[in-house]
This record gives sequence, C-alpha cells and structure tokens, in this order.
Amino acid sequence: MAEENVSINSTRRLPTRAEDFSEWYNQLVVKADLADYAPVRGCMVVKPYGWALWENITSWLDAEFKKTGHVNAAFPTLIPLSFFEKEKEHVEGFAPELAVVTHGGGVELEEKLVVRPTSETIIGYMYSKWVKSWRDLPILIVQWGSVLRWELRTKLFLRTAEFYWHEGHTAHASKEEAIEETYRILDIYEKIYIEEAAIPVIKGVKSESERFAGAQMTTSVEAMMQDMRALQAGTSHYFGTNFAKAFDIQFLDKNNSLQYCETTSWAISSRMIGALIMVHGDDQGLMLPPRLAPIQAVIVPIFKNDEEKTKVMEVADKIFMELKAAGIRLKMDDRDNVSSGFKFNDWEMRGVPLRIEIGPKDVEKRSVALARRDVPGRGGKSFVPQTNLAAAVSGMLAEIQSSMLKRATEFRDANIHDPKDYEEFKKVVADGWAFSWWCGRPECEAKVKEDTKATTRNMPLDQPKGDTLGKCIVCGEKADRKIYFARAY
Repeated sequence: MAEENVSINSTRRLPTRAEDFSEWYNQLVVKADLADYAPVRGCMVVKPYGWALWENITSWLDAEFKKTGHVNAAFPTLIPLSFFEKEKEHVEGFAPELAVVTHGGGVELEEKLVVRPTSETIIGYMYSKWVKSWRDLPILIVQWGSVLRWELRTKLFLRTAEFYWHEGHTAHASKEEAIEETYRILDIYEKIYIEEAAIPVIKGVKSESERFAGAQMTTSVEAMMQDMRALQAGTSHYFGTNFAKAFDIQFLDKNNSLQYCETTSWAISSRMIGALIMVHGDDQGLMLPPRLAPIQAVIVPIFKNDEEKTKVMEVADKIFMELKAAGIRLKMDDRDNVSSGFKFNDWEMRGVPLRIEIGPKDVEKRSVALARRDVPGRGGKSFVPQTNLAAAVSGMLAEIQSSMLKRATEFRDANIHDPKDYEEFKKVVADGWAFSWWCGRPECEAKVKEDTKATTRNMPLDQPKGDTLGKCIVCGEKADRKIYFARAY
C-alpha cells in the first residue's frame, strides 16, 4: 500500500498566487504530479495521477453521452490536406496550427497529410459514404483521443500543442433536430462543471467573430479563474449544411427528395484539468472536488515506535476496508521514511479532499481526526467516532463538494460588473468581467479587444425580454443583447 517514491517536488514551496499566479500554476501542475514537460515543444506527459483525474472526467461524460444515444468510434490521426481545403472557413481558421506530414517511409508523399487538429473533415467524408436515406439518421458518434495544433504559446493543460479530448460529431435530417442536439450537449457540459467539478459556468452563444471555423453557431460554457481571466471550458457547434455541402453528405427524405444533412460537433478537452487547478487551488496546492478527485480520502496512521504502529495499523487497515467497501476512493499512506507533517503537506499539494488521521490516542478513544482540504488549518479538523465512519466520511465529502461550488460561485459573482460607461468598462475588464449591452457590431467588439485585450465570451441564453433595450457600452447605440467581456486564456 505504501508509496514507493517520495517526490521532492512536495518539499519545495510554491510561489503564492498573489506573487505570480502564472508561475504558481506552472509549478503546481508539476509538484502535484499531474503532468510534466515532454521533449517536444509544447507537448506534455500526463502522469498517472493526472490521468486518473482525466479518466474520472471522461467516464462521467461517456456515461452521459450514452444515455442520449451516442456511440463511440475511432477515425484516423492522419487526414489528407485536401480535405481541409473543401470548407473555406475551416481551412482558414486552422491553417496556422496545422502540422503537415510530407514524407513517409523515406519518400515524399504524393499528397500531404495533416496530423488531425479536429476531425470534422475526415468524419464528414465518412458520413457521405454512410448516409443515403433518412433511415440512416441521426448519426451520433463520439471519438476519444488526442489532436495536434501547432500552438505558439503553450501552458500545461490549458493550451498545449497536443491535447486530449472527446469530439462529438452528429448528422441530422433537420435544422431543428441539429440545433436541439447542440443545446443538449451544452446542458451536459454545464452539468459536469457545476455538479462534478464544482465550477460555476455561464452558458451562451458566441459572437460571430468568436465562432468555431465553419460553424453557423457556436455555443460555450465560460468559467472564471482566480486571476479573473475567462476560460472557454467547452463548446458545442451547429454547422447547418456547411460541412454537408463540402463533403456531399446527402440523403433521400421521406418524400424521396435529396437533402443535405445538418451537422454538429462539440468537445471538452483536458484543459478542464487546468480549470480545476485555477478555480480551486490555493497556496498549499491543489484542491480537488470530491466527485472527480482520484483519491477522495487519504488515511495517515501516526505512530512513534513498533508497538504503537501495530495498534494503529490494525485499526487503520480495518477502517480502510470499511471505507473501500462503501465505495470511497482512498489511499493508505503507511510510508515509514517520511514524517507525518511531510505526508500532510504532500496530500495537501495533491488536493485530496479529506485526510483521516489515526494515532495512538485515537485508537484509545475509538475516534479519528478528519481534516478537510477546503478549510485550511485547525479550522478544518474535527474528531468523529470510528463507528459508522463511512457515513460520516461520505457526508463530509458531500459538504466539501457543496462548499467548493459555493465559494467559486461567490467569487465569480463578486467579480462580474455592469459598468455605466466605456471608461468604467475599461477599468473593469482590466481585472474582472463586464456584463454589458452590445449592439452586435464587430467594430465595437474589435475596439474593445484593441483597447483592453478583452474579448466577448458569450451571450447568455436568458436575455432581457420584451421591449427592454439598452445602449451599447462601446458606441452608445441601441442594443438588444447583453454579453460578457473578459480577458481570456
């Protein structure tokens, strides 16, 4: 049960978030054993602890997608470059990020191949072969894997050249059905962030300039990090017939008339792990929500000699088996080459939600000490009886989950403002979010970006109703929509 290696990363202090938020994040990813830098620029190695976290995310999503009729499949990593030239907006959007293979087997290829940055083109090609009749629709396919985009400025998990994700690709007989699918997935994304990750997100529709390349509509969930920057946390796109026309995805409808399919695509990537770090972490390290944490509780036996060890370990092993049988993901830290204090710091760095301490006095009193990761110091420690411990631990994990969501929501809401004019607006988006009226003109959107480096995030689905109108925060003209502005990752 013991850890074989003691990570020296855990012994070195993190820079505080106030000192350098970016460097705090960079070091934390490595110190918490989530990932490391790969020898290829911009790529990462996801370590077992980080992958276990990703598996918890993907398994939840996979189950949710299957509830709604989606199935999994796999498509090639290499895509003919000519495919990207069939959809003009798509190739323009991805051209700067493409990694192109020109040689294979020691010879120059007749046709250049692209290492997939996304799969709309290859999947569109295959759908054109599979779809002939309305009876073949809808097609609801999800692919799990990695993609490669030649990013110039990279950051572990948040923006790497190669990253991991699922990508859903669906084809439908009608516009209404495709749009319904787009919003259905958006709801699933909102659900995993709020209920599982304890991250409050705002769902809405992107502006035209922020749409995915080739989409008629892009929807997103947006999250606020602790440095007040926005993170696009997941997207769901409605393509209309753009890709269907580019790849000739046609079917005979019930009236025997030839029609183009309506298609969608959508994804959440491993940047969700970056969001978990930046939303919940503190100066001691990670703080993981119990529902996603690879280890929900760690048992730390405390003893000074062999006699105490025998007594403590007998109780600790019994508790371990009881909690494991109750379905709690846990770890027994019985390392004898480091101090208890080292262990406490180590597991705090890794963000384990609950620490269970058992010493000789606890054995005598038939109690344990529970230390909550979300409440630092002595304030987060309580003593509970060993009897019915599984129920106590499960209840405390639920409390931690709720507490983390509450804290993140309060922080977000406290840093979203509705400025009265453009001058105040510029001050707000320097260190927060603005929720402001916008006329919809791209010129105003571009001015904001030029003046402040802030961009539009999304327009929430619940907009002012009826005759309610405002004035564009930039130009002062009439506006019928409100949108979030923020600097973003």
